[in-house]
Amino acid sequence: MTKNPASQPDQQKDRIAEARLRLYRTALAWCGDSMLADDLVQETIVTAIEKYAQLRDPKCLFPWMYKILNNKWYRHIKKELNSADSLDDELPSEEPSPSAHCQELELVAQVRRAVSTLPIKERQVISLVDLEELSYCEVAIALDIPIGTVMSRLHRARKQLLNKLDNPQITNEPSNRQLYRIK
Repeated sequence: MTKNPASQPDQQKDRIAEARLRLYRTALAWCGDSMLADDLVQETIVTAIEKYAQLRDPKCLFPWMYKILNNKWYRHIKKELNSADSLDDELPSEEPSPSAHCQELELVAQVRRAVSTLPIKERQVISLVDLEELSYCEVAIALDIPIGTVMSRLHRARKQLLNKLDNPQITNEPSNRQLYRIK
């Protein structure tokens, strides 16, 4: 029995659409802005559908899509740097929400604040490995960096998070964010 070739593009689009929530969580972790995260994910999905034929191995769909998301994110950062000379005005507020009375929600807010103070590159790696549960190899493919760099960034990010969570006053202080020059 032969497969219906007309159904293959639909299956591809379905697999790409299934990645939406995963991509959104990652984009939100990277940028901290739900509207921007949604825009980045929409652009990523459109690009993935348009360029699906360029995907060499369908098993690598998710790392490939994270790579597209990473490119969209860096283009956004570069555009913001060129237009505003600073990302500090676009950062989300660190104020706790009204629902933070619950101990579990407060812990989540504290972790998010700690993650948001990490440098962008470390924030990307820790969100892909710990939030999205990608392998180091998949993260290396998605961010187009060596696997050793993935491991060192992840180690630094986890060490910084541990320090920040052990010393809560650190995460409540304004962060001295470093801007990266993107070529």
